[in-house]
Amino acid sequence: MVTKADLVVENAKVFTSNKDMPQAEAVAVKGNRIVYVGTNAGASAYKDANTRVLDGQGRTLTPGFIDSHFHLLWGSISMGGAQLYDAKNIEDVKNILLEFAENNKTAEWIDGRGVRYDVIANRHELDAIIADKPIYINAYDGHTSWANTKALELAGILQPGKEAEGNGVIVRDENGLATGELRETAMGLVSDLIPEPSEARKRELLKMTMARINATGVTSVHNMNGDMEELMTYAAVEDAGEMTVRVYEPYHIKPETTEAMLSEAAEMAKVKGEFVRGGAAKFFMDGVWESYTALNVEPYADVADANPDGIFSLEHFTRMASLCDKMGLQIFVHCCGDGAVRRTLDGYEAVQKANGKRDSRHRIEHIEVYHPDDLPRFKQLGVLPSMQTSHAPFSISEGDVWPTRVGKQRWHLSFAWRDVLNAGNQIAYGSDWPVAPFDPMINLHVGLNRETWAEGIPSHNLTLEELIIGYTRDAAYAEFMENEKGQIKEGYLADMVLFSHDLFALPKENIMEAKPVLTMVNGKTVFEA
Repeated sequence: MVTKADLVVENAKVFTSNKDMPQAEAVAVKGNRIVYVGTNAGASAYKDANTRVLDGQGRTLTPGFIDSHFHLLWGSISMGGAQLYDAKNIEDVKNILLEFAENNKTAEWIDGRGVRYDVIANRHELDAIIADKPIYINAYDGHTSWANTKALELAGILQPGKEAEGNGVIVRDENGLATGELRETAMGLVSDLIPEPSEARKRELLKMTMARINATGVTSVHNMNGDMEELMTYAAVEDAGEMTVRVYEPYHIKPETTEAMLSEAAEMAKVKGEFVRGGAAKFFMDGVWESYTALNVEPYADVADANPDGIFSLEHFTRMASLCDKMGLQIFVHCCGDGAVRRTLDGYEAVQKANGKRDSRHRIEHIEVYHPDDLPRFKQLGVLPSMQTSHAPFSISEGDVWPTRVGKQRWHLSFAWRDVLNAGNQIAYGSDWPVAPFDPMINLHVGLNRETWAEGIPSHNLTLEELIIGYTRDAAYAEFMENEKGQIKEGYLADMVLFSHDLFALPKENIMEAKPVLTMVNGKTVFEA
């Protein structure tokens, strides 16, 4: 007796991400699982009077997109601040901040998020906007911030004397006064003073953000910062039946993290909900190119004496990673510079020698630049690359500082998705939101169409099939969930997206014309246009 389905999608161009059945025209769902994938005729047996039948009209149906590098709660909370992503100059910043202040008259702080590096110069520009309230503005990548004089005074860092720990920098003028620019750990000297939103407000912002995420076809995220408190926020929302995005949450290991503190990571690994689970650890090996905090094999191109060290020494990283590996945790490591990639691979190799090789699927995040000597080591060590296409400047004419920092000698090794894929790796794709937009169509667009920066440099662009597989099947593999999701396959979770177009019929330069018209998570419609 054939089980009657709750939903049948027919007449669709189903891209399954299943190598054994790459395409189909109909899918049937019962409860939270896919019960049939095949032809329209075959799906008819699953229909009865209670079945919702959806005509796909020849449009593409894919597995739900899995964003493999995300900051869900942090990004959700930042949505409560001033949004500066579109600010092109200081006048734009002024207008946005004044409007925010007008709409939030009781707020103790004016905080904003998303500004580009070339928009704000110093605290005096912010003082000219609002001087009697503290202002704190975070760059789009989360690695540099700017504060006004009031905020610097409250933090006790305007005058010389107090400095940041680790790789943090309080930029100072010739008199030792803080200019307002704060890099890496120095940001916390000010941001830690901003009152946290209440738990109710956090949940409100989280649910609002998840609805926006679902509307772009994203059904799962791999969070890239976390602790038990954050995991419990998600778990409480799941208990209330309000999670609409699946979250894989690591424990963030910092230089000051002790062995005893790893017990929190072990407790997080015991959380295995339908939507929320732990089981991983996250390290930062370096900062970013833009703020001269990326760890490189060779110095910066535009400032020869800018050659920073990593956040973890090789010995320190190997010791902590070895402990995590013994606990059975998967490890993610932020690496923007080729020196950070190399040090992390060296650490993973040392961990394998110490603990023995297992199916660990340890990862390196970003890989904005790699050294040719290190590319074969990913496959040799079983290390997975996790990359974000929209981090790459689309064109050299955009005026982004990134290509200048790296220098032409490294451009052919920059955001080298094609090289990494051709070396036999499964790449998990994502956005790094709120550093970059979470809309997968933007990331598909850049991955398909990014311009080469100079004559003679190879294109690292990808095919649409490669990108979707990296956002679905390979992303599921990168979180040990390849037998549960990431494919439209019988028995798999019913996480799916129906688009407004046949994606494969669109010219690649027009890919962003397509939008989701229906997103399903766990068998439930969470977005419908």
